Amino acid sequence: MKQTWDPADEGVLRLPSGRLIRGRGLRRPLPEGPEPAFAVHLLGGPPPSVTWESQWLRWPDFRLPTDRAAARTVLEEAWKRAADERVEVACGGGRGRTGTALACLAVLDGVPAGEAVAYVRRNYHPRAVETPWQRRYVARFAAD
Repeated sequence: MKQTWDPADEGVLRLPSGRLIRGRGLRRPLPEGPEPAFAVHLLGGPPPSVTWESQWLRWPDFRLPTDRAAARTVLEEAWKRAADERVEVACGGGRGRTGTALACLAVLDGVPAGEAVAYVRRNYHPRAVETPWQRRYVARFAAD
């Protein structure tokens, strides 16, 4: 049974394939509605405990993932699982690291790397992907 997000919910990004992924800031309250089946927490330190399956990707604020190979593996898993499950990507504020990860997921979904940041800004949040090095990371993600 397919369990995905409602595309009308706040923070839900629809990828070109139709996969739905929720982005959010962990400093805000958990949105009402169903819980994720799988979450990727993008934080410099250990994430808060949750009742659903999650992966912690060490990613300091305003920076890049500390282990790029691990980041690719975790993001590929999130992309695959989003076909049938509620997947969430979250950092502290829900814009920089979350937007960068969502842009990488858009690349995995077929959006050209040079267009992925604009895609996420248009369809998730206008200030997603906050730093020049985060934009470069997305642009190079397809080649890594």
